[in-house]
Amino acid sequence: MRTNDLSVVATDHCPFCFVPDKQLGKDDFRAIPNGLPGVEHRMDLLHMGVTKGEISLARWVEISAATPARMFGMYPKKGVIAPGSDADIVIYDPEATQIVSAQTHHMNVDYSVYEGWEFTGKVETVLSRGEIVLTAGEFTGKPGRGQFIKRSLSQYLI
Repeated sequence: MRTNDLSVVATDHCPFCFVPDKQLGKDDFRAIPNGLPGVEHRMDLLHMGVTKGEISLARWVEISAATPARMFGMYPKKGVIAPGSDADIVIYDPEATQIVSAQTHHMNVDYSVYEGWEFTGKVETVLSRGEIVLTAGEFTGKPGRGQFIKRSLSQYLI
């Protein structure tokens, strides 16, 4: 990361439970559902690069929000704080600590590959289209308020 080789970070979040889903491959590994759950901790994992001095705060935002929005054809609706954009904002406490556990995460899955990891940094509040949808670790959004954002061409192609 220190060489700026990393351009973008996205996820292929696959929340298959260990029991029974991952057990499908106990006799044949080819039957194991691919992927792992982890979208909840993606920003915290990346923030480890900031706390270790490997990437700047600006680069953290760039590779996790601004560049994906441009790459996936969602800019300027997403990926920028500007008039006419969605005002999706994460308020992040860079000093807070947390220990990851399947017992406390918010994903509907029975394990965490990061079980026991300690992160420095934690999401405090999330605003979606200007409305608070998460505060103090509690989801406060309303079911059904999500919106499908139709993708256009990547800005890298036009």
